Amino acid sequence: MANAALSTRQQALIPIAAFAAAGDIARLNTALAEGLDNGVSISDAKEVLVQVYAYAGFPRSLNALGVLMKLILDRKEQGIEDDPGQDLPSKPIPQGEALLVAGTRNQTALAGAPVKGPLFEFAPAIDNYLKTHLFGDIFERDNLDWKDRELATVSMLSALSGAEPQVGAHVKISMNAGVTADQLRQLVEVLKLKVDRNAAKRAGDALDHALA
Repeated sequence: MANAALSTRQQALIPIAAFAAAGDIARLNTALAEGLDNGVSISDAKEVLVQVYAYAGFPRSLNALGVLMKLILDRKEQGIEDDPGQDLPSKPIPQGEALLVAGTRNQTALAGAPVKGPLFEFAPAIDNYLKTHLFGDIFERDNLDWKDRELATVSMLSALSGAEPQVGAHVKISMNAGVTADQLRQLVEVLKLKVDRNAAKRAGDALDHALA
């Protein structure tokens, strides 16, 4: 069902991703607990929080993973057994040149065309990192699908001031990954209700521009 609403689980991933990227630890803890209660597996949460490193840096990713680890232990002490999910990808991640090939293929599929331009010619290292680390190492991990990864990515970037061009790019990428316009409108509403109006406005403006 292409026009189906976001599932409760997918909606729960949105504030988790946003608060982790923003470094809002107190609200992240609450969002993670609500997520674990609403269909988010431990693996889902870990995958989102690891991916934070690519958009908000290793410090916020590591801090967020620490929050999740402590929360799981606390819940276990309370007798709550959370769904572990699929902790490992179903296939090995390519290495070396094969990783660059896989990452380039993933990036092209998600962007809708090969990604190139003056910026990447000016700084070829960042082009290589995007292809190998982000679209290779991360997007080759199939224990969180591309649709959910892009819902999380739009949420992360929307929580960051100054990342508006990247929000716009990933709104379009999310559509290529199978997220519908109606689902993105729902993402905007979740950001407004659960995160803040600034994050919702960034996502909403990017969606309006993409649809125009």
